[in-house]
Amino acid sequence: MTICAGFDSYRASPADMRVVTSDGQSIAAHSYVLASASPVLERMIDRAQRGWGAECTIPVLGVSFDAVHAFIHFLYSSKSKVVPAEEEAVGANWAQLLALAHAYRVGWLKRAAEAAVSARLTPERAVDMLKLARLCDAPRLYMRCARLAAKEFASVEQSDGWRFARRHDAALELELLTLLEDADQRNERWARERAAQEACRQLGEAMASLEHIFPGDSGAKAGCADADAPCARAGCTCRGLQVLMRHFATCPKKMAPGGCARCKRMLQLFRLHASVCDRPDRACRVPLCSHFKAKAQTGKADKTWRLLVKKVTRAKVMSSLAERKVVPEVVAESWARYSRRGAKLR
Repeated sequence: MTICAGFDSYRASPADMRVVTSDGQSIAAHSYVLASASPVLERMIDRAQRGWGAECTIPVLGVSFDAVHAFIHFLYSSKSKVVPAEEEAVGANWAQLLALAHAYRVGWLKRAAEAAVSARLTPERAVDMLKLARLCDAPRLYMRCARLAAKEFASVEQSDGWRFARRHDAALELELLTLLEDADQRNERWARERAAQEACRQLGEAMASLEHIFPGDSGAKAGCADADAPCARAGCTCRGLQVLMRHFATCPKKMAPGGCARCKRMLQLFRLHASVCDRPDRACRVPLCSHFKAKAQTGKADKTWRLLVKKVTRAKVMSSLAERKVVPEVVAESWARYSRRGAKLR
């Protein structure tokens, strides 16, 4: 492994200890540097130095020589951030560095190793790294492995780590399957939320279009009066509503038993408009508005309808604020967050 040595500033003083690796190789080091970087190494060095004239030697086992060398290099550098050149030089040893940083309680190096392993994660290593994240208490890596397993389960299922878990580690297999089930349920819930947000947005646009078709001022010209001319209002659904209202006016089935589905939809839109309308009864020209307002005062709407009215009102207000020429920054940010929320939850 090629890595820039971090011992230049300590060459003037002789090394007073050695670090022995699993393959029998040793690395000369300075005890005060390692002790100041890791409380675990400090205790190990203190125990090894007991006795007069005894050579201070501590073992760092379970990982390769390259990983131990990189670990000591980072302890000498004493940096809180790993530069890209060092990150590339470590290469495939980041998983071992994560284990070393966790075992010897080097917090900044553990965070850097966790980020590096997460950036290099592949479906073939997802199960192995999930187990490592659980052993090393690395929650970000754990969630990254879980998301990758849920996203590319077909590839993860072909990995050696998954096959080993199925044969020898029933607890890990159950944990993975539970994570996948939770991910599926979460995606379904987010899909329902996105669909509900889109429906409320469309209903809010329909309410705005009704007010555009039937302006409150009795002397004002109705919006979209020309059936052939395109509407100048952005995002306008006036044409579709006009077609639906013409059908409602002439449909012979609207009073028949069972009724007409399109007429029922139009009646629901009129009722929803009456629930969100803030115009006086005489000023509102939308058909049946005063009728549904009077009916709402005599009867009590169910909880589901009240919740729908609340959501549509919110979407309508946010849309009208966002369409202003001068939009307050907080309103623009709130509307953008409201509009993109479904995409962010994917």
